[in-house]
Amino acid sequence: MSREAGFVDRGALTDRLSRRLRRWVVGDPIGTPEAQVSYIHAGDSGRPSERLLRLALAAATHALDEDLSSISARMDREPHWPDIWPGEHYRFLAGLVHELQPRTVVEIGTYRGLSSLALAHRLPPLGRVITFDVAPWREVGGQALCDADLEGGRIVPVRADLTDPKVFEQHRDSLEQASLLFIDAAKDGAMEQRLLDLMETLRCREPLVVVFDDIRMWNMLGIWHRITRPKFDAGSLGHWTGTGMVEWVGAER
Repeated sequence: MSREAGFVDRGALTDRLSRRLRRWVVGDPIGTPEAQVSYIHAGDSGRPSERLLRLALAAATHALDEDLSSISARMDREPHWPDIWPGEHYRFLAGLVHELQPRTVVEIGTYRGLSSLALAHRLPPLGRVITFDVAPWREVGGQALCDADLEGGRIVPVRADLTDPKVFEQHRDSLEQASLLFIDAAKDGAMEQRLLDLMETLRCREPLVVVFDDIRMWNMLGIWHRITRPKFDAGSLGHWTGTGMVEWVGAER
C-alpha cells in the first residue's frame, strides 16, 4: 500500500539502515545489490496445516505453466517481474487463484497493479479482485492497470485505509466474502499489526487463505512470528523476500 505525501516511509528508512549495517558491520558475503540483513531462529509460533501444504504445492504446479507475458508487456522497464518464477510471486499468485477458484479476492496494496492483474488472470467467470490502496491508482507512476481492466467489475480499485477501524467496518462485507486475501502493503511492522488486530473480528463465509508478501524482510519478521494460526513460508515457491500463507478460518484465536 503506497504512502501519501508527507508520510514517513519507515520501511524504506529501515531498509537503508539495514543495508548500511550489512556493509559496515557484517560485510556482504554474496555481493548483490538486492541483499538484505537476515535473521534465523529455531521454531515458530504456527505450523502449516495439510491444507496449506497441499495448496502451496498445487499453486506451484500451476505456476509452472502460467504465462503472464501479457502483464509483463505493460511494464515500461525491466526486470519484468511477472515472468520471473520462482523468485517473484506473480505466477504463484495466479496459481493460487487457479487452484482456489475464488469468487472474491481482496488485495491490500494496489501500487502498480501487477499483482491485481496476476490475481485476476485465473479468476472464474464471475470472480472479482477488490484491490485497496491509500493512493489513487491512476496517480502511481508506471501503473499497469488501465480502465479496460475494470470493465465488468473484474478488478475493483478502492481508495481506502483499512487500518482505520471505521473504514474497515465499511468494507467488512467484502472482506468476509473473500476466500483469498493478499497483503502487500507498508511493510513497516505497524500497519500490518493494526490490520491483523482488525482481522480478528472477521467472520468469514468460507475458508480464508491470507497471503503476506515480504515476510522475510526485517520489519515483517515480528509480524510473521506472532501469527499463531496455521501458516507456511512458501518463499521458495514465490517471492524470495518471503511469501507467507496463513489459514485464517478454523485456527485458534
